[in-house]
Amino acid sequence: MAKSENQKRKLLLLLDYLRAESDEDHPVTTQTLVSYLQERGVSAERKSVYADLTVLAEHGYDIRRLPGRSGGVYLGSREFELPELKLLVDAVQASRFITKKKSDALISKLEGLTSRHQATQLQRQVFVGGRVKSMNESAYYSVDAIHTAITRHKAVAFRYFDLDRNKEKVYRRGGAEYRVEPYCLVWDNAQYYLVGKPPEGEETRHYRVDKMDGVRVTDESAETPKSFDPGAYVGRYFSMFSGRAAKVRLACQEAAAGVILDRFGRDVMLVPKATGGFTVTLDVVVSPQFWGWLAALAGLAKPEAPDWVVEEYRAYLRGLLEEGGTV
Repeated sequence: MAKSENQKRKLLLLLDYLRAESDEDHPVTTQTLVSYLQERGVSAERKSVYADLTVLAEHGYDIRRLPGRSGGVYLGSREFELPELKLLVDAVQASRFITKKKSDALISKLEGLTSRHQATQLQRQVFVGGRVKSMNESAYYSVDAIHTAITRHKAVAFRYFDLDRNKEKVYRRGGAEYRVEPYCLVWDNAQYYLVGKPPEGEETRHYRVDKMDGVRVTDESAETPKSFDPGAYVGRYFSMFSGRAAKVRLACQEAAAGVILDRFGRDVMLVPKATGGFTVTLDVVVSPQFWGWLAALAGLAKPEAPDWVVEEYRAYLRGLLEEGGTV
């Protein structure tokens, strides 16, 4: 390679080296930079390296110089600071949706955004109780396909499956494709869900993305109704399990206020009762998961209306007592 062509690579090589090898705790000397360039066939001397570092600084790179002849230089601020990268790594590690293989690949890319020395601090493990990583590697790409369909106002097609006790896929509808007009993607209880409407029906439904296979964008037009409210839709469900929709009035003790507000947001109306505590009316989908959440409040809340909800909740509690915890 001609000398002039090598010189064109000089600034890029310097920047790559500073990104990979330098940080506040690991400055590099000018002589180290000179030697690195020479090893790659680029002639350099201290004076020219100083000039190149000045050019990088003038173009917005945070080149920090330490005092003294041998003080060294390092790349200061970056696109992502180390604490930000740690947060991103923790999110990837804790995500149930992302497979172990994909988690490792993403974290490896995140490590490339800081120095080699600081990257060792990103090799951490986050433990989340009861969290199991997804086994569906294609789910990572399914999210992208669904986003594309929503942007292009097109329907999506996919096959939907469950896992049997041998961890084998069992496709619903005998393996026939589902077709859905996608409204949005939601993140709930560490899972991605597609919310949309099948063309053959009027009812809005949701589907777990990690249980989809062969997601593809179709040529069929699809539009999200202006009246659709993603927040209201998700707020009605408990762990996205389906059931019968209802406006449920709960009678609650004062100690339940924080739990109610955490689950349903601060816009819900807590109506004080003369005898103490309060009532709250909630739009929910009544399901076993809702009963489980209510029972976990340990008597701090109980349904008052409608009557069918009161009776179903009593039947749920009686069933728990009669079963005695047996399967």
